[in-house]
Amino acid sequence: MKKQHTDDSNPCAQKPNDLEIKNAQLIFDSVWADIEREYDLEKLVFPKEIFWLNGAPGAGKGTNTRFIIQYRDICEEPLVVSDLLHTPEAKKLIDAGKLVGDKEVIGLVFRKLLDPKYNRGVVVDGYPRSLTQVECLKLFHNKLTHLRAEHKNSPLSKVFRTPRFHIIVLFIDEKESIARQFKRGRIAREHNQEVKESGIGELMELRNTDISEEAAQSRYKVFKDETYEALTSLRKVFHYHFINAKGTIQEVQDRIIKELRYQSSLELRQNTYDRISNISLAGDIVLHARQQLIERLDDYEEHHTELFQKVIAFIEHTLFPTITRHAMSGKAQVNTDDPLLDDPLALSMLVDIFTERGFHSVIEIVRHEIPDSVDPKTFKIHTRVKKIHRIRIYFEGSDIRRG
Repeated sequence: MKKQHTDDSNPCAQKPNDLEIKNAQLIFDSVWADIEREYDLEKLVFPKEIFWLNGAPGAGKGTNTRFIIQYRDICEEPLVVSDLLHTPEAKKLIDAGKLVGDKEVIGLVFRKLLDPKYNRGVVVDGYPRSLTQVECLKLFHNKLTHLRAEHKNSPLSKVFRTPRFHIIVLFIDEKESIARQFKRGRIAREHNQEVKESGIGELMELRNTDISEEAAQSRYKVFKDETYEALTSLRKVFHYHFINAKGTIQEVQDRIIKELRYQSSLELRQNTYDRISNISLAGDIVLHARQQLIERLDDYEEHHTELFQKVIAFIEHTLFPTITRHAMSGKAQVNTDDPLLDDPLALSMLVDIFTERGFHSVIEIVRHEIPDSVDPKTFKIHTRVKKIHRIRIYFEGSDIRRG
């Protein structure tokens, strides 16, 4: 008969070593350096598509993992992180008296992903679970993206493919979670009693959380406060699938199909991604925008002082009276044919000054044909072009009640 296990036997449940490195960048750099020492560059073939699956206790990860694998046509069994803690690699760490912390778990997961059987895709069950692991996942994606950009025009382009990460979270509330954990415990106890009486079959694992409400509540609290909160930070980074796992199996699987079908329409082919990847991401542009704005303004003052002063005076005397009158609405428009703005540098200065002051400005150049003269013989009307700068300024208006 199979020996029963409890959560107490899980090395991850032990108190982390006080000396354990918690800085995600340091952990990732250390793990990646080890991998680069162990594997040749052309062997760093990670799965084409990775589904990082997490869920509340009792949310049905085991049941729905199989369904996701079939729906996405993934050939291999899921990579279950808790199972890695029983591998020879993990056992070697434990036998050496080391605790299996974030660094060790991350190393085990990344190395396992290099198994050629996962080349087409894989579901990773139970990662990431901590904020450190979440941050390392972001760094992992950044590293793969960088390697793809670096080698996309070389023979290694087949090795370093565009990383495609999906975050799947199966969610149920605390009440439902505890009820499902207790149901599992009841089934396990009844099954184990039959095995003991008949001597036939294997014992099911009976966890402390299956029989203790306090333990079940604590387990859910850890998920909600640590894992779930950390996972929500990935919403803006990867394909994020939040699945309401309350209901029948069919209802939950219908939600999974709907969510994955929608996201699959957003995925780009490799060549398409490579074609547009040279265009910076909006987030990358914003990252240094403030510093670059300050540098431009200082440059205007130092090298284009006279023009800079004229633009500031134009804003103060021509634009600001109108802006002030529209303070309630938070938007103003001024049309001007002032020749000052014929200088492209003056336009740049105007936009940068408004930006630094907290305004958003848009300048549109409009050309109007104005009748100028009439040919007395043909009566043909001759026109001249008048250039108008239409300046729109947006800002946060007054929240004082109107009307």
